[in-house]
Amino acid sequence: MRMCSIASGSSGNCIYIGSERSHILVDAGISGKRVEEGLRALELSGREVNGILITHEHSDHIKGLGVLSRKFGIPIYATPGTAAAIREYGGLGKIDHSLFVEVKADTSFVLGDLQIEPFRISHDAAEPVAYRVACGEKTMAVATDLGVYSDYTVDKLQDLDVLLLEANHDIHMLEVGGYPYYLKRRIAGDRGHLSNESAGKLLCRVLHDKMKAILLGHLSRENNYAELAYETVKLEVQLGDTPYGPEDFFISVAKRDEMTACIEI
Repeated sequence: MRMCSIASGSSGNCIYIGSERSHILVDAGISGKRVEEGLRALELSGREVNGILITHEHSDHIKGLGVLSRKFGIPIYATPGTAAAIREYGGLGKIDHSLFVEVKADTSFVLGDLQIEPFRISHDAAEPVAYRVACGEKTMAVATDLGVYSDYTVDKLQDLDVLLLEANHDIHMLEVGGYPYYLKRRIAGDRGHLSNESAGKLLCRVLHDKMKAILLGHLSRENNYAELAYETVKLEVQLGDTPYGPEDFFISVAKRDEMTACIEI
C-alpha cells in the first residue's frame, strides 16, 4: 500500500493512495494534465484509477475533475451534498451523472481491495468528508480542511500507518497578513482550516507505535511556509502530553507544485 501527494496546498490538492491491485485519488483540484503527469510518474494511467474520492466542492479540490472523468470515465465518489454542489458548479463542463456514486459519512465501502470510510469534517462546504483507507491491516487517511477537530475526529484517526494532515496556516502570519478581516475570520474559524499549532495538538492525540509517517498538507501560500509548519508541528509534539517525540516518526511536508516521494508500507 502506498500514498503519494501529487499536489497539496491552498491552490490545489490531489492525493494518490493505492495497492498492487487498486488505485484511487483523493480530490482532483489541479489540472487534468498535472494529474496525468503525476500518475505517469507512478507508472499508472487514468484508466487504472478505480475512483476519485471528493472531500468537498471547493475549486482547489475539484478543478481537474471534469476533464479526468470525461476522458477516462472514472467514477466520482462524493456525499449527496457534495455531488449536488459539484453539479451546480459552472467551471467543470458537463459530467455524466452516471459517474457519480454517493457515499455517506461513517459508512464504509469497497473499491477493489481497498476499504474506504468517509468521516465528517468541519468546513464551510455542503457536506464535506475526509477519508480513511485500509488494505488488509494497513491503513492511511487524508484529513484536510478541518476548521476544528473533536473526539470524533480523533477516533477516526486512530491506528493509522500513514496520515496526511492539514497544517494550513501560521496563526501570527494570518493575523498580520494582508487578507481582509472577513477572510481571516473564515480561515481561523470552526469551519475554516487547521493551523500549524492545532495540527500538532491533534497529532499528539493520534500518535501510536504503529504510525509510520505523517505528511503535513494543504499549506497556505500566503500564511505559511513548509519549514514553519514542520517546526511548529514538531514542537507541539515535543511539548505535548504524549510519550512520543517528533524524532520517533517520519514527518514531511507535502508541496503544492511537485510530488512527494511515495510512502510505502
